[in-house]
Amino acid sequence: MSRVRVIEAGAAEPDGGQSAEPGGGERAAGVPELVWYAAYGSNTRRGRLMHYIEGGRPPGAALAAPGCRDPRPPRESVPVELRGVVYFATESALWTGGRAFYDPDARGRVFARAHLVTAGQFRDIAAQEMYRAPGTGPDLAPALRHGRARLGEGRYETLVCPGTLDGLPVLTFTAPWALGDVPLNAPSEGYLRQLAAGLLEADAWDGAAVAAYLAGCPGAAGRWTAERVTELLRE
Repeated sequence: MSRVRVIEAGAAEPDGGQSAEPGGGERAAGVPELVWYAAYGSNTRRGRLMHYIEGGRPPGAALAAPGCRDPRPPRESVPVELRGVVYFATESALWTGGRAFYDPDARGRVFARAHLVTAGQFRDIAAQEMYRAPGTGPDLAPALRHGRARLGEGRYETLVCPGTLDGLPVLTFTAPWALGDVPLNAPSEGYLRQLAAGLLEADAWDGAAVAAYLAGCPGAAGRWTAERVTELLRE
């Protein structure tokens, strides 16, 4: 199995540079060319992530994703663990049931998969998750400088930089609220299956560890058991 990478805690200071990005316009001052996108939800599965990069309609989705301006695949995808907690809340129109959110301040650990992409690709992925068009994604510099940047009230409109990996910043997006600020909502079978498959694809945790982890996440805990999550992978 692949070794789980350790995220070095702390915000990544912008490097002060500025240069052109292929297919992604000009990078903002202080933002490196490459960043790690830490996916903790359905984008842990590389095939699903590629719909946001290349464009196309993910299975079960009503609409096609426009894709990134730079359609190249991630240079690398590695298993990582982050400080914090993944929990399930709100109601997904696609999956039904709760969506996965990340609270970096809660005590726990998160199984995730870090994809090495350009800063422009991350901005375009974030834009699509925020229901915005590629090319209108957020400035990454505030999150790199302060560790977090709240862009709006939407479900994935807060950027978080939980640390660095191999000297490059790790970025993800989540809701502006904290774990205790919103009612929990159990995830659906289809959504949990996606998350479990993506984590297993990372080849770092065995099925028992993935099932126990997902069943223990707030929102799933008490509604799902590790045994039932394991069964989903066999169906």
